Amino acid sequence: MITYQFKRLLSVAVALSLTAAPITPVFAQAEAIPEAATGRTAAKGGTAKSYMVVAANPLAAKAGIDVLAAGGSAADAAIAVQLVLNMVEPQSSGVGGGAFALYWDAKAGKVSSYDGRETSPAAAEENRFLTKDGKPMGRMQAMVGGKSVGVPGVVRLMELLHKQHGNLPWAKVFEPAIAIADNGFAISPRMNELLADDSAFQKNPAARAYYYDADGKPKAVGTILKNPEFAKVLRAIVANGADAFYTGAIAADIVRTVTTATNNPADMTLEDLKTYKAIERPPVCGLYRTYKICGMGPPSSGGIGVIQTLGILETFDLHALGAHSPTAEHLLIEAGRLAFADRAVYVADPDKIQVPTEALIAPTYLKERAALVSTDHRIAEPEAGKLPVKGALNLVTSPSPELPSTSHFSIVDAQGNALAMTTSVEAQFGSRLMVDGFILNNQLTDFSYQDVAANKTVANRVEGGKRPRSSMSPTLVFNKDGKFEMALGSPLGAAIVGLVVKTLVGMIDWNLSPADAAAAPGALFSFGGVTIEEGLKPAQAALEALGHSVRVGEFASGIHAIRMTKDGLVGGADPRREGVVLGK
Repeated sequence: MITYQFKRLLSVAVALSLTAAPITPVFAQAEAIPEAATGRTAAKGGTAKSYMVVAANPLAAKAGIDVLAAGGSAADAAIAVQLVLNMVEPQSSGVGGGAFALYWDAKAGKVSSYDGRETSPAAAEENRFLTKDGKPMGRMQAMVGGKSVGVPGVVRLMELLHKQHGNLPWAKVFEPAIAIADNGFAISPRMNELLADDSAFQKNPAARAYYYDADGKPKAVGTILKNPEFAKVLRAIVANGADAFYTGAIAADIVRTVTTATNNPADMTLEDLKTYKAIERPPVCGLYRTYKICGMGPPSSGGIGVIQTLGILETFDLHALGAHSPTAEHLLIEAGRLAFADRAVYVADPDKIQVPTEALIAPTYLKERAALVSTDHRIAEPEAGKLPVKGALNLVTSPSPELPSTSHFSIVDAQGNALAMTTSVEAQFGSRLMVDGFILNNQLTDFSYQDVAANKTVANRVEGGKRPRSSMSPTLVFNKDGKFEMALGSPLGAAIVGLVVKTLVGMIDWNLSPADAAAAPGALFSFGGVTIEEGLKPAQAALEALGHSVRVGEFASGIHAIRMTKDGLVGGADPRREGVVLGK
């Protein structure tokens, strides 16, 4: 039986899925605990004829379903889901964080992708997370406090989604969240356990007053928690749009909280908030077998990483190898390691640096990368491919571990529109700062700052007004006739790409249902080794014989998928979290 302490440390290892680069003390600190695993249940699935929501909490999923039942679009439902998640799953996402969304407009026959990633303050410099003597800060030292907080992007993203794809009035989609903020909800076992385990969050006065009893213990499971401060924020945004969040009293509260933080007071300004924009960007699409896979482009590495990994795997007959066979799992691991080698060099904010997206997903390039993979042994040290931009900019490998406090939801509405949205505050409870009833992110520690201390040139370095690299991978899949077929994604930091690939391979190559594909055991590389779940333990010896250093543990993934079939919608919710499938 895995102890809870081991599960916590394991989550760090999974979250810091990197290339085979040596471990540095910055990333090996046990105190940098991300959102931990809290056990799992049986596979969770569901079917529907008309519309469906798969989300990480029953109350959030119900909010989305209620909006769809009222005639709302997938975009309308997404806003309702996100706002409720802000309260019932605060450790993972909220209006104080950022998000990426992919949207399929069935009538227009078009995929759009939306970037609501946080930005650094205009005054941010490369040395932001270095100590006075020029050394990289420890992870927990950097995460907690004001310097790690990026300008939140979720509210502008919601506004952009609603403007382009909403059916219902803006106020209508806020109603479920306002009702919960006013009337309260019962604290779940997962929230209680994570609150109990986070001493840094408990030290924040606002968090302590809201989530903890007078004796410092988290409020008990089942305690009804209301959020009048957040209700006030929601009503302000209903009345005045996203401007109410990015200007005026709420913006002033955010700036004051960040600039006067006890730990690492920072330099965010009202102007930083006022000038923030969510951006519609071109989706990144590629082929796998007979399917078209579309994902999020830079500053996320997710779309590129998923397409690269699948492109490398396409060389191999995974169906013939069999579901979860040692050789198949080995191939998934090796393809992922090659994709992450490229990620560590080339991917960053495309508004600040040239990202060779098309070259990275070109079929000829992926065939070259696939030739490096052997079924007989592990690649010793995967390196980034040789693309012209690397030499031009003298870029070096820059691992930037992301912590897995993120949430994903998938939605299909009655008109056939589909949405995949991944949303995050980065680490568990973000920066551990709370203001006006919501958590502020720590996304700026997704920048690659340890290499700056060594005077190396990295694409993902801190710069003013820049969006840090992400691995969030909201994904939409289309069949050979161009018809929408799947929406999916997952949390778990840098491991997201591997989890999405695992789920796609499960559904496409091994004919698994969304529920079984989400629940299927995974194998993820981390710290130059591999972590497998208990269900893959029979493959451990074979993987070790191929050269992998293997340990067995538990993941904190949250894979949520929907598949369109000839009989209707089929959904799957990850049994490792509290997610559900709801539909009609």
